[in-house]
Amino acid sequence: MALTILCVSFTLLLLLGVPVAFSIGLSSLATLLFEGLPLAVGFQQMISGMNPFSFLAIPFFIFAGEIMMYGGIADKIVDFAKSLAGHVRGGLGMSNVLACTLFGGVSGSPVADVSAMGAVLIPQMKKEGYDADYAVNVTTHASLVGALMPTSHNLIIFTLAASGKVSIAALMLAGIVPAVVLTICNLVAAYAVAVKRGYPAGTFPGWAVVGHSFAQSLPGLLVVVIIIVGILSGAFTATESASVAVIWALFLATMVYKKLTSEQFLKAAAKAVKSTGAVLLLIGISSMFGYLIGLYGVAELTGQMLSSVSATPWVIFLCVNVILFVLGTFLDMAATILICTPIFLPICQQMGMSTEQFGIVMLINCALGLNTPPVGTTQFVGCTIGEVSVGTVMKTIWPFYGGLIAALMLVTYVPAFSMWLPNLILK
Repeated sequence: MALTILCVSFTLLLLLGVPVAFSIGLSSLATLLFEGLPLAVGFQQMISGMNPFSFLAIPFFIFAGEIMMYGGIADKIVDFAKSLAGHVRGGLGMSNVLACTLFGGVSGSPVADVSAMGAVLIPQMKKEGYDADYAVNVTTHASLVGALMPTSHNLIIFTLAASGKVSIAALMLAGIVPAVVLTICNLVAAYAVAVKRGYPAGTFPGWAVVGHSFAQSLPGLLVVVIIIVGILSGAFTATESASVAVIWALFLATMVYKKLTSEQFLKAAAKAVKSTGAVLLLIGISSMFGYLIGLYGVAELTGQMLSSVSATPWVIFLCVNVILFVLGTFLDMAATILICTPIFLPICQQMGMSTEQFGIVMLINCALGLNTPPVGTTQFVGCTIGEVSVGTVMKTIWPFYGGLIAALMLVTYVPAFSMWLPNLILK
């Protein structure tokens, strides 16, 4: 009965439009009251959920991404992407994919990626004759790659949800090849739609221009290399790497590109504080929810239910993907990771999937949810910038969505896509 109250109240609150964090918290409190447990138990779980030292990486990674967005790094990346792919048919669309991917690797945040790249490229694409729905779809789907990059704070959240059973270095490496696969799928979709709609091709500026723009963008792109090399070499931990990312971003924005004013710095700090507060509140409340899920054995019940469907691993993996995808359309990324990982990770491990591979599958599903209403954070940001309705964009989303689904299936059923690099470097 208590589990029924937990699930039903949570679902009803979501359907009523209550914010996800409050839906999770209120349903958890209602269950605690029904069981007669002290409310202090719930608050203790919230506090302990936000207490891990490794969570210091979250505000640092968020702050680094905001500094890079305001500090002129995005402009250099856009210039490099245009020089490299602007001459292809639908060149601005292809440049958009590359720019969003590269900046996503620097910021680690799909929403920040859409905000930074979209503000520059979507109006420019519309001015050059590209349809608004195409410009938004290219930007929002390419930005999702940032969720898999080493600078993504969602990797840190997953390590907590997995109860420390995963190496952060292995998880960061596991996301690199899938990120490349996602980017290739986005490029194919962008090119196919551009050819179908007859978008123009530009002129190649020459390798000298490409080399110059690459040199200009290289200092910003080096943040990913610094983080990975630093962690693998033992120079600093994952938490310390986030603070190194902030220092490097500040150095570039103030000393190299010299675009970060004191006013912009305060804006970046304010946005980072706001985002960090929202994420940590969600983490704390989800920890209370996760405590109740563990108390009532939801993972075991879900495992039994899936076992009754099939004992074949590929069928179980498909069912898990479908469930994660559906939940990801209603929940924020952090909430989906924290709630679903303790439930589905043991099931997938029993079927032979490694923790790192499951983590990347989880992140891709959550990223797809960012582009799918009713939550669809990146979709709403992109549509706002492009001044186009979500309904219009959703009608033409399928080539891009199909490419990402194909990438998800490859990562799910071919372990080498996520595990080859960690196995090569760490073992």
